[in-house]
Amino acid sequence: MMASVAWAQGAGGGSAGTNSLLSLVPFVLIFVIFYFLLILPQQKRQKQQKAMLEGLKKGDKVVTASGIWGTVTNLGKDTVTLQIADTAKIKIQKDHIARLRADEEDKD
Repeated sequence: MMASVAWAQGAGGGSAGTNSLLSLVPFVLIFVIFYFLLILPQQKRQKQQKAMLEGLKKGDKVVTASGIWGTVTNLGKDTVTLQIADTAKIKIQKDHIARLRADEEDKD
């Protein structure tokens, strides 16, 4: 009696391997969706930020990551000196420049 039950359970043959592959399909689909919605746009933003920092030059009007508005007066390898008022200059890390300011933003 026990032997016939064991044969009946094992009679599926190769279907166990197929079922395990089919169970991986949702995980693969989730990874693909995450790649296109999260990873790819983040990589694009990082490339744009790097290009902006490499193209930075004296006289550029910038906004830092902390919201400070200034004009680039000096560029170092890793640092930038910003003039934030007539007599006030600060030195910050180059990576903390968030974006370039447009000229029309100065009219606030």
